[in-house]
Amino acid sequence: MYSEVETVWIGADSILYATAHRPWPLPDGQWAMTQTWNDLLFAHFPMDKERLRALIPQSLALDLYDGQAWVSVTPFWISNLRPPGVPPMPRVSRFPELNVRTYVTYGGKPGVFFFSLDAGNLSAVWGARLFYRLPYWHADMKSQVRDGWIEYRSHRLHGPKANGRSAEFSGRYRPITVARTATPGSLDEFLSERYCLYAVTRKHVYRAEIHHLPWELQIAEVETEIETMREAAGLDESLGPPIHRFSKRLKVLVWGPEKLK
Repeated sequence: MYSEVETVWIGADSILYATAHRPWPLPDGQWAMTQTWNDLLFAHFPMDKERLRALIPQSLALDLYDGQAWVSVTPFWISNLRPPGVPPMPRVSRFPELNVRTYVTYGGKPGVFFFSLDAGNLSAVWGARLFYRLPYWHADMKSQVRDGWIEYRSHRLHGPKANGRSAEFSGRYRPITVARTATPGSLDEFLSERYCLYAVTRKHVYRAEIHHLPWELQIAEVETEIETMREAAGLDESLGPPIHRFSKRLKVLVWGPEKLK
């Protein structure tokens, strides 16, 4: 009988056989790492597209849904992070993470562009910065389940601030409906079913392909005490209240970055 960790380790490649939902074929070559995303909240905020356009690299095209731009704040925790053929390692493979992202396209492939990624593991921060060229920041973070709620705290230790204050998230959330996959063509599908991420340096654009099964989403109830993550990225003025979605667990494969230009 395998333990839960061993089962995830041995079965990471199994999702490679489910590809009918993907908008383009799987990339060639071996994936670089696998990880599992747990207790994830999507807080989707409608944003002014001109304001957002000014904050993303000119080489990327802003991706809109019915003419509307979106930014998402996504707290969750990662488990079973590892490269191929290596078992998960204590203190390295499991930690909280919180992203601020928007939706872009390049060369006909829609993906995600990150304004920030905060993580509770310093090794993961430096590894992702060096290898994927992503704006990771080290943060003091905690995620726990209490009375059916996920209680989540994040306090950025270094990096961009919100008008002199630390970038923070403090609150709790829980699912309140059954889990369903997104309807094709819906806003939920547009905001969740993304199969690559982009990073831009002064000279180059990079794309990292990812693969996962379709998201199982639930409507979420959210109580927020502090949220200055968007403010630290210059994104505090939304056009309306957020849409909240929850996902319990998603296994993900990530390929190494490809230089596009």
